[in-house]
Amino acid sequence: MTRILRSPISIPLHWQILAALILGGLYGFLLPHEAHYVTWAGDLFLRALRMIVAPLILCSIISGVAGLKNNLTGDSGANQSGQSGGATLGRLGLKTLSYYAITSLLAITVGLILVNLVRPGDGMEPPAVQEASIEVKPLNQTLLEIIPRNVFQALMQDDMLSIIFFAFLAGAVMLRMEKEKGEVLINFFQSAFDLMMRMTDWIVRFAPLGILGIVAGVVSEKYLEGNLLESVKSLGAYMAVVLIALFIHAFVTLFAILRFYGGFNPLKHLKAMSSALLMAFSTSSSSATLPLTMECCEKQAGISNRTTSFVLPLGATVNMDGTALYECVATLFIAQAWGIELTVTQQLIVVFTALLASVGAAGIPMAGLVTITIILSAVGLPAEAVGLIITVDRILDMFRTAVNVWSDSCGAAVIAQSEGEGIYKSDPI
Repeated sequence: MTRILRSPISIPLHWQILAALILGGLYGFLLPHEAHYVTWAGDLFLRALRMIVAPLILCSIISGVAGLKNNLTGDSGANQSGQSGGATLGRLGLKTLSYYAITSLLAITVGLILVNLVRPGDGMEPPAVQEASIEVKPLNQTLLEIIPRNVFQALMQDDMLSIIFFAFLAGAVMLRMEKEKGEVLINFFQSAFDLMMRMTDWIVRFAPLGILGIVAGVVSEKYLEGNLLESVKSLGAYMAVVLIALFIHAFVTLFAILRFYGGFNPLKHLKAMSSALLMAFSTSSSSATLPLTMECCEKQAGISNRTTSFVLPLGATVNMDGTALYECVATLFIAQAWGIELTVTQQLIVVFTALLASVGAAGIPMAGLVTITIILSAVGLPAEAVGLIITVDRILDMFRTAVNVWSDSCGAAVIAQSEGEGIYKSDPI
């Protein structure tokens, strides 16, 4: 089979993306008024990625869940260990959700400890509360709308939680269908998934050009605003806390999980995922990065299609370690800046709400800035207080999205090892 991540030139894709990041930054800084000559490439690239995200998630989850039937031996629907397809699905689901819950809580804990130790908001003069045009759904409504009224409308609106729910339900029902009818549907969705991956192959070839346009546009916009350096200076301590906490979670917590629970060299996995991480950093969108994340996990890390198609689409929507950490730090920073001392109980509410809010955060740029208003409301802070941190949010968004994608890939790797796939088996530390 032809390698998915091949390139028309010999330079590896991750080096092309890194070069595009640097060139895009230089272009946006040196020629800010001419950025529109290249930003169109970034717009087209993101539109192409978003075009395939919803059908990719739908087809990958249905084929992944229903495909468990093909992993069973015999017509009785049981494998060698006597487990049914439903039991296999339940086992994978329990492992996946447990990993996501644990790593998100660990990320929030790191942020909570660091922001309480450093207290970056103390002594800061908060600006007057600005009116914000941010519409936030109540948490109970978000949970209710996981079940779509119309799955076609959910696909049109890229409502990822609803798409995932429908896909899991459809795949689970296929496991129970008669062999002839079930195989027809399974083959159809597997073929559709292969189609989406081939389309991804074509789109990813233009990633360097698209990323150059995206980065040039972001840098030129911030440069022309003229207040970025002042904002970074005044919010430097807050940014440092977020970035250090993200670094600790990504390179200490997740590295330890890969080493002790995965049993392989974390640096090898980091190298395998480099292209996806660079794209996540530049696009600030875990959903847009999902196709490349799946490609890297399968083609570079050697994780099975069954595991990637089950774990990663779910992770791109509900596993937001970096976002959860950021929301916790941002909430306590705002409280400190306003001179409000949150009690232990209130901080526990922040932890719990940050975990739930991160699940509902869309995998798009600056989505965490919207969901943070849920947490602010939960502890009695004005939602409009996000204006205090909005000027530097885009910078932090790039880092937290990369951590989100890194955690998703680590989850796929650890779960693959637990299922006996033996990735990186020949490369122990």
